[in-house]
Amino acid sequence: AMEDVSAKFVSQKISRARWRPPPAASLQAPDVFATGSWDNEDNRISLWSAGDLGNVGLNGEYHGEPHLLCDIQHNGDVMDMQFLDQERIVVASSTGTVTIFRHHQNNQTLSANHRWEKAHHHVDQDTSCGGAACTGVVCNNPEIVTVGEDGRINLFRADQKDAVRTIDNADSSTLHAVTFLRTIEILTVNSIGQLKIWDLRQQRNEPSQIFSLAGDRVPLHCVDRHPNQQHIVATGGQDGMLSIWDIRQGTMPVSLLNAHEAEMWEVHFHPSNPDHLFTCSEDGSLWHWDASTNVSEKPSFLHQGGRSTTYLSHSTINQSVVSAWLSNDPTKDRMEITNLIPNQTLSVNSLDVLGSCLVYGTDAEAIYVNRQLFA
Repeated sequence: AMEDVSAKFVSQKISRARWRPPPAASLQAPDVFATGSWDNEDNRISLWSAGDLGNVGLNGEYHGEPHLLCDIQHNGDVMDMQFLDQERIVVASSTGTVTIFRHHQNNQTLSANHRWEKAHHHVDQDTSCGGAACTGVVCNNPEIVTVGEDGRINLFRADQKDAVRTIDNADSSTLHAVTFLRTIEILTVNSIGQLKIWDLRQQRNEPSQIFSLAGDRVPLHCVDRHPNQQHIVATGGQDGMLSIWDIRQGTMPVSLLNAHEAEMWEVHFHPSNPDHLFTCSEDGSLWHWDASTNVSEKPSFLHQGGRSTTYLSHSTINQSVVSAWLSNDPTKDRMEITNLIPNQTLSVNSLDVLGSCLVYGTDAEAIYVNRQLFA
């Protein structure tokens, strides 16, 4: 069903793609997204309109490619990016700097609103600072948490010049990603396969809990928390496996699912329909994992258009939980997995999903929008 997808070639390798959050209680389809680039001589933050909604063909298929609203130069590779609110985007750089860019909607420009220089840095013997990549950022306005290659965690507030809190040696290895569990609690993943929970109210610089993948120490690159059940977390890493964790119990994942053939770069639960999960990989694939109960009632479109659909039974655990991700109900023992881009060859670095709309960016210097995820 590739005809549902509109592509835009942008002459930049895209490292991050993010939908602008909708206004509160808005029912309109997502219309604007941001991208960040990497590995180019001149990296950019760009804002795009997803295309002309009115431009719909006779059969309801969607035409019209994304078009650029505005862009701005960015120093270093864009390592991560999150909208703070409708106007502001927080960007993590390979130089260690964290920048808030503001989108001026009246004249369609972007400007650097605030910058924390070298929020992440290596300190050498001469105590001079060399920047260390800021690898992950997560926002809960006005709070911003960043993690980096230097094993440091920073808590910033959008309106304050200095960090509210810094945990200098939070990790002896590289921190790759971070998410909020709740307002004062964050979860980090690192390059030796560990998840760590941090309570930002505590003055201690130690995690309150540590989880790890058994034995292998496989670097974890991405993490996302289930939007309604804050104890359920998904991670992905260097071996392409999808791990589902229940942080209320045990220190190991409840499910390990065979997924991609190379690094998994991002994992996202659908924000309003979390039985659906999406992962993308260095191997050029983007998978839609459907753990909802009505697999048998699925429309047949899932089996057309050259998409590969695999059934997996997943290892389960005995407990009475409503979530499909932790289910021990045999009727839910099958999960439908669809590769949304069967013929892609270069890395899919980033994806974001909102409503029925998916956006993703690749090393093939292109961005793609699919407006009919649940057609």
